[in-house]
Amino acid sequence: MNRYTYDLHIHSALSPCGDNEMTPNNIAGFLSLAGIAIGALTDHNTCANCPAFFEACKRYGVVPVGGMELTTAEEIHIVCLFPTLEAALEFDETVKKRRMRIENRAEIFGEQLVFDGEDRVIGSDPWYLPAATDISLMEVPALVKRHGGICYPAHIDRPSGGLPAILGGFPPEIQFGCYELHDQDKKQEYLERFPHLGALTQLCCSDAHSLLQIKDGEHSLLLDDEPYSSALLRISLIKKLAKPQGAL
Repeated sequence: MNRYTYDLHIHSALSPCGDNEMTPNNIAGFLSLAGIAIGALTDHNTCANCPAFFEACKRYGVVPVGGMELTTAEEIHIVCLFPTLEAALEFDETVKKRRMRIENRAEIFGEQLVFDGEDRVIGSDPWYLPAATDISLMEVPALVKRHGGICYPAHIDRPSGGLPAILGGFPPEIQFGCYELHDQDKKQEYLERFPHLGALTQLCCSDAHSLLQIKDGEHSLLLDDEPYSSALLRISLIKKLAKPQGAL
């Protein structure tokens, strides 16, 4: 087992709030420069740029993870990660049927660009991606699990999309294995507010929407990596985050 630096919450230019410079190759290159070993692409309610991201990461020696920042019906943001690209794309197809169809106005919200592995624009999504889906918070864990993935509440220390800010607390019916902070300095505050978080793996990720928001590789996880392969590391990551194992 070894420690691996990570950033598991990154947006490409497919998210309308993401800069157009957030292309798959630019993201992979910046992750490499930042010393981050494992990076997850988590656009709003879509995995459409994950194939290009996987191709780009192979060039830069970064282990890619296919993911999504899902917006629930309650407008809570949930990070969903998958052990394979194929599983992420299958989940994408499931979510696509349950997205709200509000036409994206690029001049107001920003473009929603789909790339190939060479950073060529090959399309765009016509519907405003960050809008809430009709998937309730209670549905999400089982839905993600059916695709082999795991999920957890994103940036719980933020008022916009943060689960505590919207619900006031964590529903006891849902047992997450981990949670994400945006600001590591708020860890103690949230442990005091919600003591059960102390038994969960705590993640701190950038939620980057521009290249300069990608943080240096200061956060890490201990993962099983023998015999080494990117596929094994993704599986180890999913297992690590799937159930409470103690905060790191």
